[in-house]
Amino acid sequence: MGIGADILSDWHAAHAALLWLQELGAVDPVADEPVDRYALAEPVREVPATASRRAAAPPPPEPVAAPKIDPAQAAQTAARQAITLQDLHAAIAAFPHCELKKGARNTVFADGQQGARVMLIGEAPGRDEDIEGRPFVGRAGQLLDRMFAAIGLGRESPDPGSALYITNVMPWRPPSNREPTPEEMAMMVPFLQRHVELAAPDMLVLMGNTPLQAVLRQRGITRLRGQWQQVWGLPVLPMLHPAYLLRQPHQKREAWADLLALQARLRG
Repeated sequence: MGIGADILSDWHAAHAALLWLQELGAVDPVADEPVDRYALAEPVREVPATASRRAAAPPPPEPVAAPKIDPAQAAQTAARQAITLQDLHAAIAAFPHCELKKGARNTVFADGQQGARVMLIGEAPGRDEDIEGRPFVGRAGQLLDRMFAAIGLGRESPDPGSALYITNVMPWRPPSNREPTPEEMAMMVPFLQRHVELAAPDMLVLMGNTPLQAVLRQRGITRLRGQWQQVWGLPVLPMLHPAYLLRQPHQKREAWADLLALQARLRG
């Protein structure tokens, strides 16, 4: 075999070797300088469009807390919108911010004659008042009727001069007949003041510590009873609550003195 055949055989052998190396992954078998594969930059990876949009999307907004409601301010607004006593009754019955309402059977609004010269303000409904929906209908209410009948006043009288108009600070019965809390009273005082404005009596009688605290912002009914004061443009007489007189009958003498003072004021 000649020299040309040897060269051809070497070429075929080299070509076969090159193909074998390519199959093993050697894609650059010949270069002018060696290549450091570890120094090459990592290839740029294409980010799917959906992932790019997710990354660029702004975070969701922080939830906005509901504004805190001041029950006393809400009561003030609702009370001022009442034009008549019927409006006021409906506004109180719809008032949602007093927890006492949830446990009460009835909203106890008022009793007696609208336009009466004397308006009595009691504390809160008891069991009998909650059942009937009227203030002062239990034993204490019966005593109250006898007390004021002794000076010629009554809730059934059609004459404004001898009639009584009766309401409470709280329109709903507190659990176990407990005293209303200062917070509960504060949210009802705007309704009470509007009640007095719409009823337009000549004078107020506060029966017990709760109305004394709610209306005059004082406590100590046994000390302050019988002492005329002024509030909301009206003369105010604090008196002992009839329920207290049932427990302390010896205090009826002081209650009688207060009734005579009220009678004198009406005649004066």
